[in-house]
Amino acid sequence: MSRSRKVIITCAPTGAIHTPSMSPHLPVTAAEIAEASIAAAREGAAILHLHARDPVDGRPSQDPKLFKPFLTEIRGQTDAVINLTSGGSPHMTVEERMQPATFFKPELASLNMGSMNFGLFPMLQRFPVLRHDWERQHLENSKNLVFKNTFADIERILQLGAENGTRFEFECYDISHLYNLAHFMDRQLVKGPLFIQSVFGILGGIGGHVEDLMHMRRTADRLFGDSYLWSILGAGRNQMTLATIGLAMGANVRVGLEDSLWLGPGKLAESSAAQVRKVRKVIEALDLEVATPSEARQLLGLKGASSVEF
Repeated sequence: MSRSRKVIITCAPTGAIHTPSMSPHLPVTAAEIAEASIAAAREGAAILHLHARDPVDGRPSQDPKLFKPFLTEIRGQTDAVINLTSGGSPHMTVEERMQPATFFKPELASLNMGSMNFGLFPMLQRFPVLRHDWERQHLENSKNLVFKNTFADIERILQLGAENGTRFEFECYDISHLYNLAHFMDRQLVKGPLFIQSVFGILGGIGGHVEDLMHMRRTADRLFGDSYLWSILGAGRNQMTLATIGLAMGANVRVGLEDSLWLGPGKLAESSAAQVRKVRKVIEALDLEVATPSEARQLLGLKGASSVEF
């Protein structure tokens, strides 16, 4: 028999989209983020995609001082690959968003591959009661928000990564983002193996239909051939459905409360670890194997945990 394929599970435990009033399980403090991350790693997440929040009101923050406590704790208790956001929040400047990756020099960082509308305002209908003033502003302001990721912005972040030995999780929210990535590959500013995170179901990006997933895969195959690893991020209710379809098509997967607050219809996930556990069952049902952190490092060509600054 041929060897089973290794699947990389990425877990994103908090993010910058959902607000604390939406779920009592959303990690906010450094201790909560560390606990959620460590639990996810123990369930099989090889990569932890991390954001920070103000511990007082849960507002997203890119202040390196808020990252340091949970990075130290996670590094001390797991071997997981740490992936630091360069996306931050759509409301932040590029300079703000770049701070953690610049300061900590991680093995992996996220990189959004194009400017886009980023509509969070429909969540106001589902969550009318919000504890903090910033939460309502955060959602309402997205009606008039362009998440800025120009060619110049992307090039700056790529150059930063090259200086630090940091590779990227290329977050592609639409077909045009794949073409943007191909442009940078043609210019030899990126090289394989590319780690492409296809994001489905955000208002302003590609939808969450299976045909959208198929279109994304066909386009990536045509542009990048065998020089990329594919991963599926389904937002909200799309999380497990698209992860399952993607797994059957050869993808890796990303789960976590950043992407979906839910474990099933009408059921809040009590932790990101619960989502990792659920998708792991899908992986095993398909006779696939969950990649370890060391296997993920090898597959993605990462520099190793000994070369980070935390």
